[in-house]
This record gives sequence, C-alpha cells and structure tokens, in this order.
Amino acid sequence: MVLLGSTGSIGRNTLSIAKKFNLKITALCANKNSELLNRQIEEFSPKFVAIGDEAKACEINHANVFAGAEGVLEMIDAAYKEGMVLVNALVGIAGLAPTAKALEKGYKVALANKESLVSAGEFLDISRIVPIDSEHFGLWYLLNGREPKKLTLTASGGAFRDTPLERLKNAKIEEALNHPNWKMGQKITIDSATMINKLFEILEARWLFNANNIDALIEPKSIVHALVDFVDGSTTAHLAKTDMRLPIAFALLGEVKEPILSPVNLLEIKNIEFHVIDFKRYPAWELREILLEKPHLGTVLNAANETAAELFLQNKIAFTDIAVYSLKAMKEFESAHARNLGEVFSIDKEVKAFCTRIKGVS
Repeated sequence: MVLLGSTGSIGRNTLSIAKKFNLKITALCANKNSELLNRQIEEFSPKFVAIGDEAKACEINHANVFAGAEGVLEMIDAAYKEGMVLVNALVGIAGLAPTAKALEKGYKVALANKESLVSAGEFLDISRIVPIDSEHFGLWYLLNGREPKKLTLTASGGAFRDTPLERLKNAKIEEALNHPNWKMGQKITIDSATMINKLFEILEARWLFNANNIDALIEPKSIVHALVDFVDGSTTAHLAKTDMRLPIAFALLGEVKEPILSPVNLLEIKNIEFHVIDFKRYPAWELREILLEKPHLGTVLNAANETAAELFLQNKIAFTDIAVYSLKAMKEFESAHARNLGEVFSIDKEVKAFCTRIKGVS
C-alpha cells in the first residue's frame, strides 16, 4: 500500500494494522514530521518516501525522497502497481489532488481525507473509494447492500457539548482541543467542537451511499456510530469501541476474520443516550439541509471552515467566529458550482480570500 499522512493518528493506526496483518508498505508520506517519518522508514522499509514540507527533504533518511505537493503526486505515480491500495490520511484540501491522482492512476483509495469528498465528491469515482471513518464504516456494515429509508450518524458533541453557552465566545484553544472521547489531530478536533465535522460526514454519506435522507444525533459515549432505518420499520445500530483500527482494517482488507477490538460490554456501558443537535450551541448545523440539497456547496463550506479553524488556532478569532465565517461564506457564494476539478480549486481560493477579509465578527 501507499500511505499518505503516515505520522498522524490515522496513519499511525494504519501502520499498526499493516504490521498485524503483515501488509507491505510501498510508500510513506508525511507533511513535516521528519523525525517520526525516519523511524517509520526504518521499521517498514518503503521503496518511496514523500514529505510535504520541501525544506525537510534533506532530513529524510531515504534514497527515493519526493518533496512538496507536486512531489507527492509524482510518488503516487511512481509507486503504483495494479490492485494497490492508497490510504489518504492527509488533512485539508491538500488531500484532494492526491485522491484524484490516485483514482486516475487506478488505485483503490482508502479515504480518511474528508475534504476530498466534501469539496469534490461529484468529480471522483466513488466506486473505488472506501471510507476510513467510524460512522461511514458503521453505515456500510449495517446496510449490507440493502436500501435504507434513513441514515443517521452520531456525534460526540465535541469539547464544548456541556459548556455553558455564554462561555463559548471566550473558549481557549487548549479547551477546544480537549476532545472528551477521541485523540485526533487539531483540525478535526476543532471541527468536532463546532459540529462542522458532522456536516462533512453527512456530505460524505450523501456521495458514498447516494442518499438524501441523512441526519445526525449526539451520542456522548461514542459507542453507537451509526443507525439505519429500513422501510419495514426496523432500525439497526452499529456499536463498537472508540478505536479507528476497526474501520481501517476493513478498508485495507475488505473482510476481517479475527479480533481487532474487544466487544462492547453493555453491562459496563449501563446506558446510552441520544440528544438533538442544538442550533444555539452548533449554529453551523443549520446548513445541513442546504448541503443535502446542494452538495456542491461543500466546496465553499470546506474552504471557509479551513480558513476559520486556522485563524482560531492562531488565536486571531474567537471560537464562535468559526461558524460565523462558514455561514457568511455560504451566503456569499450560494451560487458557486464547480464544473470540474480545476474549478473546485479556484472556488476554494476565492472563498479563502473572502474569509481573510472578514472583519469585526466577534
């Protein structure tokens, strides 16, 4: 396999599954963590290596090093063999070009880069994409080829699900990054706190399962990952512990016949609760219906959110401004509709430029 984003949490979990099942790692790619990448090179002996930060290329202990965004695409091309799997665990819109390149080349793509589908789902070959995501894995597991009446994703509620609303405006970065259930990268943890991550997942489900009736509920323990309503009136739920190795294993292997996790002990859980997603706490959630109706606007949402989340992490805007930026951009660019992949990148740049000009939100 080729693994993009090897030093992040998904990448590290992917390597643990690769080691467990003796899967060959042909290529590794990281953004800038050269120290960890070198340790991974020593352990897994990939034929090719790429690093996004060109300045770090000289620090990599390998004979075949590709550097920069173009270098990553060149590595994808060089590493390909028929039937090969590419795991894309890159963060942000930077993961879209590698996804498109991999699909064009002929890879099966195990996709953890949400932004690829969110920004450009209509231009990607969905038939060769397998999501690495607990909620979409849960939906796939439950559907088993059957036609659903409704799909429901679950959300943890993020770092501020129990925080008094009046405190959110002054929330600190370290508080937003303190996820109650998961250990993830900074960007996705922020997106969880704003509930924008769940909007992304609804869009992903829209493309992956060709469905329109999709909603989400808060399940604070993150034990139930997905629910499916069927036309016969029955509802099924997928329960599993909070561990990404399960969806990763299925994405890589297709079928798993040995334990990855220990089963959920219902007696230990004692109770499972569901809550509606409150617009007052998560104002961006009001975009759900328009995104399902006009999924191409995911390009706009992703660009606005990527800009706002970074500004928050730089301590330049308040936490509550993240949703405001997204709502303003969606209104400003409500008629934007890319006609091809190139226009996706153009709209992304336009939206980001607009968001950098927004003043006086707080």
